[in-house]
Amino acid sequence: MALINSFISWLMQKRMHQIELFLKYPHDVQAEWLWKLINSAQNTEWGKRYDYKSINSRETFKQRIPVQTYDDLKPYIERMMRGEQNILWNSEITWFSKSSGTTADKSKFIPVSQEALEECHYKGGKDMLSFYCNNYPDTEIFNGKSLMMGGSLRVNEYNAEAKHGDISAIIMSNLPNWVDVLRTPTMDVALMSEWESKIERMAEETIKEDVTTISGVPSWTLVLLKRILEKTGKKSILEVWPNLELFMHGAVSFEPYREQYKRLIPSDDMHYLETYNASEGFFGIQDQKESGEMLLMLDYGIFYEFMPFEEIGKDDPKTLSLSQVEIGKNYAVIISTNAGLWRYLIGDTVSFTSTDPYRIRITGRTKHFINAFGEEVIIDNAEKALQVACQKTGAIICEYTAGPVYFSDNGAGAHEWLIEFEKEPESMDYFTDLLDNALKSFNSDYEAKRHKNMTLQMPKIHSMPTGTFHEWLKSKGKLGGQFKVPRLANDRKYLDEILAMKQ
Repeated sequence: MALINSFISWLMQKRMHQIELFLKYPHDVQAEWLWKLINSAQNTEWGKRYDYKSINSRETFKQRIPVQTYDDLKPYIERMMRGEQNILWNSEITWFSKSSGTTADKSKFIPVSQEALEECHYKGGKDMLSFYCNNYPDTEIFNGKSLMMGGSLRVNEYNAEAKHGDISAIIMSNLPNWVDVLRTPTMDVALMSEWESKIERMAEETIKEDVTTISGVPSWTLVLLKRILEKTGKKSILEVWPNLELFMHGAVSFEPYREQYKRLIPSDDMHYLETYNASEGFFGIQDQKESGEMLLMLDYGIFYEFMPFEEIGKDDPKTLSLSQVEIGKNYAVIISTNAGLWRYLIGDTVSFTSTDPYRIRITGRTKHFINAFGEEVIIDNAEKALQVACQKTGAIICEYTAGPVYFSDNGAGAHEWLIEFEKEPESMDYFTDLLDNALKSFNSDYEAKRHKNMTLQMPKIHSMPTGTFHEWLKSKGKLGGQFKVPRLANDRKYLDEILAMKQ
């Protein structure tokens, strides 16, 4: 296995030369991809509708095609799911990634073309390892197996030739057979749909393997790791997998889970690699050691635009090209892809930490924030403030959500937080005070609204019983990697549902 490890590590590092090209010429690479996408789709139904053949500039493309939401594209996608082709993209599409992002009742079905699999998702998977091997040339991860937390697949109800499921399941189903030698668990277990049984079977199978890497969503991977410790009676995951050295994670912020992972995997040689991948595409990878910011991957068949945060919700929003973005500002991400998503608003917001090269941090969701009183608190504010409160009190958080308490006859409004702790702070009042002050330091609008308790009173924090959020997700039929607890909401829907379970 040592020879295999050396050979694969060498292959991964070769990719770094190609990455250097888009680092050096980011705008040229993006322009080239836009024309490739337009030329590929010019004879599709969509391309004819917007006369792609006559588009001769980036500005014409932006002026002619409105920014699209899922509901805008849904009629086209439903026809594709029924078997119609050449609608949004020119190659045959039979795979659809089911995405709901949070616990919303509606599911989205994102088309996944062969080009998207090969030029985007597979490439992203290889590049994660390329960056890691480049940063840690002495790695031995290929001497063992990779544990993959996958989703499940179903045959399309409209068309037996098409399938839908989590993007992770689609990727695993299309990988070459030789990959099975390097991964665990077996495919039949990895694609199980009943989540609680799946965790049990995954624990049984993977305990026996020499796992060196893990990839998955932090929250659900944590459930698996804790179950493995229960089954083995071990105190740390390193007693089960002594050669474990890498966790590649994405989909939700890692910060609320970081301390729990350190406790389960107590080693300075354990590394964590952040990724930004979704049903719609693979967008960013942490390319530096010990840094949560991610390099925006510009050669994956995706053309990017960025909508300033204040433009969200407008009928004719302003969008910026990559060359126009500024460091530190919040932008909603808009993509045009090699699977037929055109000027598609994916729902995430990012902030650039660098423009040479282009690196980003995910700051939240376009629909997940609290702005009931003009405070404009986003997920990034919440994560940072909670981190401060936890560091100063020693608390460890498992899950949380927050929303508004509206004005009443009794006084000003407030923010209400439901937090499930693995380790509670000794003083909840002190924790609340720290959280409040940290939010003030990260968000001037929140600070202004908190002035003398005139608009916003102190936050109200509830410590929720262990397993509350798991049971809530289960009650909604939302267990599994594609479902996440919504961190912030501008209404009380989630708060009231969860509080009602506690009664």
